[in-house]
Amino acid sequence: MCQVFINADPHQYECRVRSVRLHGVATSIRLENLFWSVLDDIAQRDGMSVPQLCTKLYDELVQARGAVDNFASFLRVSCGRYLALQLSGGIPQDASIPISSLNAQRVLATERLPVRTAGLHARAA
Repeated sequence: MCQVFINADPHQYECRVRSVRLHGVATSIRLENLFWSVLDDIAQRDGMSVPQLCTKLYDELVQARGAVDNFASFLRVSCGRYLALQLSGGIPQDASIPISSLNAQRVLATERLPVRTAGLHARAA
């Protein structure tokens, strides 16, 4: 089993710090290269740069939650959800289709619960 994971290109899990301006304030974000690559894919779909995407996500997170506790972790989870939603069919694999053009409720309806969570919900019912 481990061969599937340990044969990953080491460049993917090397960390890189990028400086992003969030409302004029320079903020350093440290992520693995794999996550920067996924963020670049997401940003390009909607005609944005990665810094523009980070600013948009930050603003929407503040609006929805009122605060941002760990933005780097939020970005990692966002990347994972993006890839999972592509696998579930909620987000088309065709990168020419902007994410902003998708119906969020339909996309989220395709989201699968993790096995552990699904099992807990099944037992509770």
